[in-house]
Amino acid sequence: MDRQVIQKCIDYIEENLKTEISAVELGSMSGYSLFHFYRLFQTATGMPVMQYITRRKLLNAIWEIASGKKMIDTALEYGFGTYAGFYKSFVRETGYTPAHYMETCKVKKPCRINILQKELIMISQKKASEMLKYWGLENEKIADIVYEETGHISGSAKYAGEKYILKYTPDLGRVKKAISIAEALESVGLSSPGVLRTKDGADCIRDGELYFFVTRRMTGERLKAGSMYMEGHEEKARFIGEIIGQLSLALKKADVITDDTDTYGTVAGWALPKLKGKLSVDPKFIDKYLAEFSVLYGRLPRQTIHRDPNPGNIILSGDKWGFIDFELSERNARIFDPCYTSAAILSESFEKGNDEKPARWISIMKEIMYGYDSVVKMTEEEKEAVPCVLLANQFIAAAWFSDIDRYKELYDINIAMTEWMVRNFDRLRAFD
Repeated sequence: MDRQVIQKCIDYIEENLKTEISAVELGSMSGYSLFHFYRLFQTATGMPVMQYITRRKLLNAIWEIASGKKMIDTALEYGFGTYAGFYKSFVRETGYTPAHYMETCKVKKPCRINILQKELIMISQKKASEMLKYWGLENEKIADIVYEETGHISGSAKYAGEKYILKYTPDLGRVKKAISIAEALESVGLSSPGVLRTKDGADCIRDGELYFFVTRRMTGERLKAGSMYMEGHEEKARFIGEIIGQLSLALKKADVITDDTDTYGTVAGWALPKLKGKLSVDPKFIDKYLAEFSVLYGRLPRQTIHRDPNPGNIILSGDKWGFIDFELSERNARIFDPCYTSAAILSESFEKGNDEKPARWISIMKEIMYGYDSVVKMTEEEKEAVPCVLLANQFIAAAWFSDIDRYKELYDINIAMTEWMVRNFDRLRAFD
């Protein structure tokens, strides 16, 4: 019940961002004492109520400015007395100047916050700095991690200066998994972010329901999906496939225990039932797809995989490369990773009604698979299963996004992309 009351206050804040909102007003609306309201709000959102309001004002204002509105007019509309005041608040809250933010990132309209849906984690800059004291990094500049091509802001990590990343999650298992994989990859000679121990030698710190840990920040740039469509994309795509293959070999060699996952079972038992009535797909196709996938999936080589090798988790620096964010790693069919990377590249560049990019993406996907095969030597069953695994990724992604308001745009894109893949299923066969 408390969370429902706080959600009503969050909705009210969102609808009145250009007015002056006070904590007293919201506390009265909630029916609780002001002290109790403060505590409930921060517990539910991870931020003090007034800082939360300021952050929502800043993110909505920068979106309007990036969309063409005048800076000073927008700053005043959102209650900042001067542009200088808006500027200082923006830097303090995000770690970027407004100009740098707009130059380097795709600025998106902030999605409404719904604390009743799925896991939502927000921590303030002050909280991040407080936690960094355990590592002696409290003087490092805190900044949001913003994915340049999508404009999404990480909900589980922040930059700590130029060399480190502070991560946080309520799932201790994810922390332990990320740490063990980082250590295992280093033991076989593959570069990884590495985990920094606290001043007392601990690998993570618990604070309330969250676990905090620090990784080193790998040098280089995140792979950009858009760059895969430029001249020479075939060579770059094959290189991406090769390094995913090298990661696959390293993960196979590394001594890591991860949870076993049944992708076929997830698709058949959860994703497709959840998408019923939402996808424009012939039921006969679904029946044929499941029949083919059920036979192939049991024959695919299995091992520990990254599970989330989207372009933003692949770091390139000249001829050097590396992967980050192993918190979701699991034991699964090994071709899941190159299929996931391929699908993620299309997802980050997919445009409804534009068939040119998807058509070109097919050649990108095939080059990734060829590069992967040149390293790991795929079995015939793996080659045959590529279209099934690509589509499985889509079914799972679309189903996962379907329940979360803040991912509405991603849901719409992935539904359209899934329907495109179904229409072009036979073209997804990488090894003709």
